[in-house]
Amino acid sequence: MLTALKATAIGFLIFGLLGGSSGAHDLFAATEGPSPSGWRLLGAYFAAIGGAFWAYDGWNNISFVAGEVTDPQRTIPRALFIGMSFCVLVYALVNLAFLYVLPIDVMAASEFVASDAAGVVWGALGGGLVAAMVMLSTLGSTNANVLSTARVTYAVGAEYKALAWLGQVRPGSGTPGNALLMHLAWTIILVFSGSFDMLTDMLIFVSWVFYGMLALAVIILRFREKDTVRPYRVKGYPWVPGIFVLFSFAYVVITLWRDVADFLEGRTTLINSVLGAVLVLAGLPLYLWLRNGKRPVSD
Repeated sequence: MLTALKATAIGFLIFGLLGGSSGAHDLFAATEGPSPSGWRLLGAYFAAIGGAFWAYDGWNNISFVAGEVTDPQRTIPRALFIGMSFCVLVYALVNLAFLYVLPIDVMAASEFVASDAAGVVWGALGGGLVAAMVMLSTLGSTNANVLSTARVTYAVGAEYKALAWLGQVRPGSGTPGNALLMHLAWTIILVFSGSFDMLTDMLIFVSWVFYGMLALAVIILRFREKDTVRPYRVKGYPWVPGIFVLFSFAYVVITLWRDVADFLEGRTTLINSVLGAVLVLAGLPLYLWLRNGKRPVSD
C-alpha cells in the first residue's frame, strides 16, 4: 500500500514537472563552475554516486525475510530484478524532470532540488506538495527497513543462547518484538548523534564494504566448496561478481581517500567513512565471543 502511494506521488512529480510550462533547458549544457579533472574528477564522480546509492539502498532487503517468502528460490530473484529495474527507471525520470526545470548550475547550488523544481512549476504550492511526498516516502522506507532488518537481529537471537531474548516472537502478532525494541533504542541514539547526512554517508560506505565482501565470498566459496548444492546461481559468473567486487573496492578506497582529504583540508570536521567503520568494528568483540562456543539455542 505504502509503495503504491509513493510510486503514485513520484509519478505525479515526474509528469507534473515534465508537463509544466516552465523548463525546456538545454539538458546537455556545461556547468559554469570549476570542472575537476584527473583524480579529483574520479573523486567527484564517486561522491556524486554516493548520494545515488542512498536512493537505491535497500534493494537487498527482500533477502532478509527469505524465511517468510513463498518459493524464495523463484520469488526473490524476480523481486530483486523487478524492483531494481523500477528504481532505475524512476531515478532516471526524476533526474530528467529536475534537469528539465532547473539549469545544472541552479541544481548544484540547491539544498533541496525537488522543492526548488516544484516551486518553479507550481509556485508556493510546490513546496508543500514536495514536503508531503517526502513524508510519504520516508514512511514507506521506514516501514520496509523496520520490517526487514529486525529479522536479521531476530535470527541472531534465535541462534545464540546469550542473545536468546532477541529471538523471542510476540504471541499473537508473530513479530520479533524484542528485536524491534532494540532497533528502536539504537535508532533514537543515532538520531541524536549527528546529522542525517553524516549517518547516510556512514551507512553507504559500510554497506558497500559488506556488499563487496559478499560478492567476493561467492567466488571464494565456489572454489572451496565446489560440490555444495546451490539453490541460487549467479548469472554471468565469474564476470558479474568479479566486476562487482572491483567496483566495490574502488568505491570504498576512493571514498575513504576523499573523506580523509576533506578532513585534512578543513572542509569537514569528521571522517564519516572512518567513523562508520569504527562503529561496525565495535561489534567485533561480541562476534568473537559468540563465535567461540556460545551457540546455538537448539543445543
